[in-house]
Amino acid sequence: MTISAPAPVTPDQGWVGALYRRRRWLWLVAAVPAVVTTLLIMVILPPDQTLDNVGDWAFKLCPFLFAVLTVALFPRTKLGPALIVFAVFVYMSYLDTELVMRVQAFARDAATDDDAFQPVYQFELFVTTFIVLFALLAYRLGGGRTANVLKAGVASILVVISGVNDLTFWALNDVWAAGTKPTELKWASHMIVFLGGPPSVPAAVAFMAVHLVLAAIVVALPVGRWVNRALRVPASPTEAS
Repeated sequence: MTISAPAPVTPDQGWVGALYRRRRWLWLVAAVPAVVTTLLIMVILPPDQTLDNVGDWAFKLCPFLFAVLTVALFPRTKLGPALIVFAVFVYMSYLDTELVMRVQAFARDAATDDDAFQPVYQFELFVTTFIVLFALLAYRLGGGRTANVLKAGVASILVVISGVNDLTFWALNDVWAAGTKPTELKWASHMIVFLGGPPSVPAAVAFMAVHLVLAAIVVALPVGRWVNRALRVPASPTEAS
């Protein structure tokens, strides 16, 4: 597939044109807060499985958002294959091992420490984020334009926070302290901060459905055409980044 070159951007094309002219280094603007907030959550602050309010939810989500923006703006390079292999190396050499070690620590401490699962849950979310970003990076380096990578990233975040994994955990788990499946998802704090209390299963299904519909809407948005119009790029079958 041949990717046509974008039309020259002139100063009168507004803020979109200004950002476009700086696109080669613009990813760093998002990368810095992504790294800083990740270090705050993963290294400095203690692991916390429960979200206390919407502000806490937004703070925990912002590294993911900044990282998606970073990948969407990341310049395509000849080193793309090497970066993908390096990401696989990072996963196999650190993430996989660290997750197993945290699970082992939980198995040792669960009987004496009520908060033993917190580090496992924290790192599991980190691994989930890494997997989504890995897929987006492969898409970007493989030729995906910024608008499409950003759409895929935002839609993926909506799927991640939809609660689908909470529902599958409820549906597939056969081990409950009470002996029967609970009628409420008391562990889904990201739903609780919006719904005001532990969601019932129907409420959780509705919560998930809303997020999945929003994800589908985001994917369907013609963001590429909007950017082309702002940059005054002629419409073509293949859109350039």
